[in-house]
Amino acid sequence: MVTEVTDQNFVDETSEGVVLTDFWATWCGPCKMQSPVVDKLAEEMDEVKFVKMDVDENQKTPQEFGIMAIPTLLIKKDGEVVDKLVGYTPKEKLMEILNQYTD
Repeated sequence: MVTEVTDQNFVDETSEGVVLTDFWATWCGPCKMQSPVVDKLAEEMDEVKFVKMDVDENQKTPQEFGIMAIPTLLIKKDGEVVDKLVGYTPKEKLMEILNQYTD
């Protein structure tokens, strides 16, 4: 399951374990391609938490992390950013990257 997060709850929702945040917007074409990939991985990878943030409705968090293009996938482990992927990332590649951070 992918949870929607906001500027208000982002820190709490992403402070423990391995968390992938999908920064997206409704008008973004590549985001519409990335979203099903994230949804599918959320079903397959129990050891990773998946969250999404609409950058139009939440501008503080993307600004804090220097997100200039979407989709951007931010991977945090125990509250620390360990990876940042800009643009569409295929499922196999994304799974490979996430597996580096799970034990």
